[in-house]
Amino acid sequence: MTSQPDPSAASCTVEEKRIGDVSVVAVTGTLDMLTAPQLEAAIAAAAAAAPQAVVVDLGAVDFLASAGMGLLVAAHGDLTPTVAFAVVADGPATSRPLKLVGIADVVDVFATLDEALSALTT
Repeated sequence: MTSQPDPSAASCTVEEKRIGDVSVVAVTGTLDMLTAPQLEAAIAAAAAAAPQAVVVDLGAVDFLASAGMGLLVAAHGDLTPTVAFAVVADGPATSRPLKLVGIADVVDVFATLDEALSALTT
């Protein structure tokens, strides 16, 4: 008998790093109502360092729930206009939902971290 993974045990890691004047918050795994508080805390910590911009990199996210999307909109509202805010999302798990619900019309969404950094530091 093989054991199945517990779908309720959402897995998420959040790492923050600084690239020049930009704080990059990279998320890996599942971003849902159980893991969104991790990202919220990381965005707050990144913003506290007074960067020029905060970029949330969802490149390694395999599931983006509405709680995660709501958090991105809230962070955008909290940070701008004093700090630029952008999201890196590419692929069906992240970019597609952001476009479908209209978040990509409110928050700057880029396909790669390099594109986001280029746009925010020029």
